[in-house]
Amino acid sequence: VVAFQASLFAVRMGFPYEDLTTQKSLSVYSKWLNQSCQPNYWKNVVPDSSKSCGPYKRPEKVTYKEEQNISQRSVHNHDTIGMVVIGGSGTVASGTSTNGAGHKIPGRVGDSPIAGAGSYADSTAGGAAATGDGDIMMRFLPSYQAVEYMRMGTDPAVACQKVISRIQKYAPKFFGAVICANTTGSYGAACNKIPGFTQFHFMVSSPLLSQPTEQVVDCI
Repeated sequence: VVAFQASLFAVRMGFPYEDLTTQKSLSVYSKWLNQSCQPNYWKNVVPDSSKSCGPYKRPEKVTYKEEQNISQRSVHNHDTIGMVVIGGSGTVASGTSTNGAGHKIPGRVGDSPIAGAGSYADSTAGGAAATGDGDIMMRFLPSYQAVEYMRMGTDPAVACQKVISRIQKYAPKFFGAVICANTTGSYGAACNKIPGFTQFHFMVSSPLLSQPTEQVVDCI
């Protein structure tokens, strides 16, 4: 459920309707408007989305071209939180929370709420969670694929690397990372190496560690 209908559903379920606008968000939005709504994610529309705020519509003739630009997503405009948890009874759970891509098209649904894309868990194998360019990553269901690799006995770190490598074949410049953990408590992570994003930091909490510890992996 998205957009206005999502708000109606939440209110009916007992959540209070409140304005989440802040002075900071208003400032960011005003600055974006003054920059002719740059950046944005509109393509193949008129007026030219690189110079105008719209409203946009489909042109009479559409010319598609393959784009090789590096993703607009980065660690600076992205705030997905992903978690994989293994309970004391062995139950595995995973989840993600995100505000989505900065300046996204209204109504956009990213990868975070899509089972198998944003996260996936199976108590017989393990769990995984992903972050990055959701419009690309959701096409490959990286979290689901990582769990399936672990089900076949693949080490979590290798499972993460394999799903990143799979996406690289089709979108070598995508921004993204995946964390994985299996039912024995082993864990790992992997990320795609692009300019400005060469390492991925994540936190681990385990009975084997005296306190939550930050881990770092080099992107591949």
